[in-house]
Amino acid sequence: MSDFDYDVLVIGAGPGGYVAAIRAAQLGLKTACAEGRETLGGTCLNVGCIPSKAMLHASEYFEAAAGGAMAKMGIKVKPELDLDTMHGQRKDAVKGLTGGIEFLFKKNKVDWLKGYAKFTSADTVEVAGKAVRAKNIIVATGSSVTPLPGVEVDNAKGVIVDSTGALELAKVPGHMVVIGGGVIGLELGSVWRRVGAKVTCVEFLDQILPGMDGDVRKEANKIFKKQGIEFKLKTKVTKAEVKGKKAVLTLEPAAGGDAETLEADVVLVSIGRRPNTDGLALDKAGLSVNKRGQIEVDHDFRTAVDGIWAIGDVVPGPMLAHKAEDEGIACAENIAGLTGIVNHDVIPSVVYTMPEIAGVGLTEEAAKERGEVKVGKFPMLANSRAKTNHEPDGFVKVIADAKSDRVLGVWCIASVAGTMIAQAAQAMEFGATSEDIAYTCHAHPTHSEAVKEAAMAVTGKPIHI
Repeated sequence: MSDFDYDVLVIGAGPGGYVAAIRAAQLGLKTACAEGRETLGGTCLNVGCIPSKAMLHASEYFEAAAGGAMAKMGIKVKPELDLDTMHGQRKDAVKGLTGGIEFLFKKNKVDWLKGYAKFTSADTVEVAGKAVRAKNIIVATGSSVTPLPGVEVDNAKGVIVDSTGALELAKVPGHMVVIGGGVIGLELGSVWRRVGAKVTCVEFLDQILPGMDGDVRKEANKIFKKQGIEFKLKTKVTKAEVKGKKAVLTLEPAAGGDAETLEADVVLVSIGRRPNTDGLALDKAGLSVNKRGQIEVDHDFRTAVDGIWAIGDVVPGPMLAHKAEDEGIACAENIAGLTGIVNHDVIPSVVYTMPEIAGVGLTEEAAKERGEVKVGKFPMLANSRAKTNHEPDGFVKVIADAKSDRVLGVWCIASVAGTMIAQAAQAMEFGATSEDIAYTCHAHPTHSEAVKEAAMAVTGKPIHI
């Protein structure tokens, strides 16, 4: 009889963890997953990706009716906001999907160890007071909200909240201040703006959406301003105090200068996320973290300790659910003796606002640092499907190497940019040139034709611009 309880023990049941556990079990490995939440799915399914998209989708419908977009198409309605029902459909979506993972665990014979795990040695963890020994342990504990000095989050009070609290607001705030102009802040800020809140976004940098292509950042700023979001760029929040049922923020120029105050009904702190490694007792396993709190891994997701692997938000790279999923599959396959690979150069990112914003590969700025490039852009205003759908905002931008024509990056702003970017990612995965995309027949009329047109612009043969 083996000394090990499991071949594979996964710590954390988020997108990376639960996928790694299922894949390991499919490969014939005796597998367990330790998770202390009452439901599986981690931050993404419980309080992140999934519930936020449910609120984004519902609020889009409300704004289309209340803002006159539907009336312009001959559909006259007078909407009434039922926030309780809007929250209800969000919770239903979460319940269905988290329950689905529990079903998949049972189907694939993955044991759910209910409790938070911490290492007691390199091959043993303690879960709910019980020692569990595994031949391979995968750390997939995800990330949590980065705190902001001088600003204390208290979701229960509902005045200064993080992304979890922003999903649970019982009423529409009169004025919401979002601290941070990144993906999460802009998405949740958009939800509450659509249903009636005034939204102000305070960003330390000189532009929103850090890390994205420069043209995309500028255009997105214009679009959000037109929608009614007010921006205070190059500004830092040094303090936030709850006074009665409101919050008073102290703001200063990022470069230094005179302070000012700003009052809000709700403050959303959204300045990023940090790896969840506290409480794991990594030192007991002989592991440490880098300066960013991440666990360093090699190309195969091995840590510095034999038998311990790590994936997702706790390792270097973008904190994205789909990145964690792919790493989970690859890690399980490597443990099973197969070859699991993730191409980290081709991981798309999406902002689920309206319009959506998406990108994959290098920005134009990063590409130019590596050598000469060719760039093609195509406005959604000239796309027939976007035109008929009254969705004129945005563009598609293709960046290619000047000599080889190989596509280095694709960026787009469009109502369905998150879906469109998959084509670009697949093309780049297989080393496509801009000419490959330009000469691939696209169905008409579709938003994706804009990708073809932008690629045609790179080749110097645009048709519709």
